[in-house]
Amino acid sequence: MVGKFLVRGMLAGVVAGLLTFGFARWYGEPQVEQAISLETHAEAHGAEHGHAHEEEELVSRPTQAGIGLLTGVVVFGAAVGGLFALVFAYAYGRVGQLGARALSAWLALAAFITLALVPMLKYPANPPSVGMAETIGYRTGLFFLLIAISITTTVFALKMRGTLATRLGSWNASISAAVIYVAIIAVILNVLPPLNEVATNFPAVLLWQFRLAALGMQFLLWTTIGLLFGWLVAQRQPG
Repeated sequence: MVGKFLVRGMLAGVVAGLLTFGFARWYGEPQVEQAISLETHAEAHGAEHGHAHEEEELVSRPTQAGIGLLTGVVVFGAAVGGLFALVFAYAYGRVGQLGARALSAWLALAAFITLALVPMLKYPANPPSVGMAETIGYRTGLFFLLIAISITTTVFALKMRGTLATRLGSWNASISAAVIYVAIIAVILNVLPPLNEVATNFPAVLLWQFRLAALGMQFLLWTTIGLLFGWLVAQRQPG
């Protein structure tokens, strides 16, 4: 049974990856191109003043924006789809009376909030030409630390829901668990150090559109996985 879930999860992930690739090409890549143009212009201006530095381009932009992006997004989609299926297999039948479609949708929503929305609230994605090369490791570490904290907080909130359900009922216990999660995350977001490496002259609209595209890709990915996987499972196991 787990093997069948895994196959369906990876299939849903591949489809989600293809849709996400289409969205990235249509909405995300124009923002990347504008950011790269700004970076190129800044480098050309620096060259005029004797501050030029050339870096060999290992992969061309057409390749990055085409087959490279497609491969990366589809492989990522298949991987997270498989992991999603394993989590679903563990939760199925253990979370109240939720059917396959409802459980899949709720898990996808939880994954989007935990793995994408919360980390991006504190450390949103930045386009090319934003950020300093020497702080990449530091920024990446903080981002994944926040993801780990968000996952841990989610697990804790779910355990609290199970504990409170016997006294408060499922609905009130769910609301209490959500409040616990939000409260803990709010404290964590205020405790973690801020990062602001965006130059004051960087176009605010471009920055907003790029970050919106990054969040939109995650939303599309998880929404597709949640709905499609639930539908695939429900074909054999109605409800």
